[in-house]
Amino acid sequence: MDLTFAHFIALLPLLVTTGTAIAVMLLIAWKRNHRIAYIASVAGLLLALLSIQPALEAAPLDVTALLRMDAFGYFYTALLLVATLTCITLAHAYLGRKPGEGGFPGNREELYLLMLLSASGGIVLVTSQHLAALLIGLELLSVPVYGLAAYAFFNRHSLEAGLKYMVLSAAGSAFLLFGMALLYAESGSLDFVGIGISLGTGEFAPLVQAGMVMILVGLGFKLSLVPFHLWTPDVYQGAPAPVAAYLATASKVGVFVVLVRLYQLSPATYGGWLDSTLSVIAIASILIGNLLALQQNNLKRLLGYSSIAHFGYLLIALIASSGLAGEAIAVYLVTYVLTTLGAFGVVALMSSPFKGRDADALFEYRGLFWRRPYLTAVLTVMMLSLAGIPLTAGFIGKFYILATGVQAQLWWLIGALIIGSAIGLFYYLRVMVTLYLVEPGLMRREPPINWPQRAGGIMLLAITALAFFLGIYPQPLLQLAQAAGL
Repeated sequence: MDLTFAHFIALLPLLVTTGTAIAVMLLIAWKRNHRIAYIASVAGLLLALLSIQPALEAAPLDVTALLRMDAFGYFYTALLLVATLTCITLAHAYLGRKPGEGGFPGNREELYLLMLLSASGGIVLVTSQHLAALLIGLELLSVPVYGLAAYAFFNRHSLEAGLKYMVLSAAGSAFLLFGMALLYAESGSLDFVGIGISLGTGEFAPLVQAGMVMILVGLGFKLSLVPFHLWTPDVYQGAPAPVAAYLATASKVGVFVVLVRLYQLSPATYGGWLDSTLSVIAIASILIGNLLALQQNNLKRLLGYSSIAHFGYLLIALIASSGLAGEAIAVYLVTYVLTTLGAFGVVALMSSPFKGRDADALFEYRGLFWRRPYLTAVLTVMMLSLAGIPLTAGFIGKFYILATGVQAQLWWLIGALIIGSAIGLFYYLRVMVTLYLVEPGLMRREPPINWPQRAGGIMLLAITALAFFLGIYPQPLLQLAQAAGL
């Protein structure tokens, strides 16, 4: 096909993001400067966000057979860019100290480059309508994360996290590729719509079922759904806090969105057999994720297990796949990303890479209110939102998932959601109570704060205000979610 000016406009968010990655790479090659690399990254991401508006005017548009640029893709592109922007700001605060003051002892600028490259892969994922684009986007999203997870190379836990994620992610990609090959062998097509036309809605051959299951296994590894979740707590704990925030938010959003598009366009999902499989995975993820989080005294591991449960909740809307499902997925992903970024952001601002490990042990947050009250306020709101307490964004997201399940009469899944939410309430409140405990002789002491940390703190306060605003007045988000329907 011939690419026109309209195609160029439609591709602007992707082009600006990749162009920013190239610009940062050239800046690093020319002269290393942490502040300049950070400013260039932030400016590029903001420009990519602004470019979504003119791109929407050219949509919907197919850019070759690989990418579908539409409101659905642009909504999640914006979410990915906002999550990446927040993680880069947190990374700047995390790495911003001078080496003699507990800063990062190695090169810092490449972290921004890797995040930008990964975000470019996420944009490809959320706009893909072809199995080849799915694989390309997934690898472009995942491969930079290998380096990000092991970025604190002097820390053996970080190296272990990078190695574990690389090995298991490669195994997931192998499953995915094999599943694609089986689907192609049966349908003779690789694009989502073409597969639908070739296979129709009749009985499916074992080859098709095996292909769909293998694709589900590959994506399940990336989303850390049960039973493909074993890498999650170790990688979250070992990776630097801003990287763990990126892995829990932007990385998973890209993978889940392409699963939504594939599930709704592929005929192999019309049969009840895949719904049953996904239902078992959803119930297991909700219950096992929450039960394992109960035992954690490490905040990053707790949030890791919590993320398993949250994507189990999201599977309820995916299985329903009608009525409010699309809107519920959009609302829940926004509220999940918002609150998870806030929670990991507190860990990032409490931590220093020079100390050997992040400040992620729960005892380190005991009495935090008396030392850093604004961080305590942020983490309190994030825990309330993750628990789904009214007047927070998390309540709106969970309400929509519940409404979708009731509308589709998925009673077993609704039961799992209620039980899982009750379990989650306990360990989220346990974190909150720890923040306000008073120990004998405890003195209020506010550590010195430099300007990168102050920028990260402002970002967290903005996230907290947004979590409250969406919990009280969610109408703007609901309108965007409705407009972004597939």
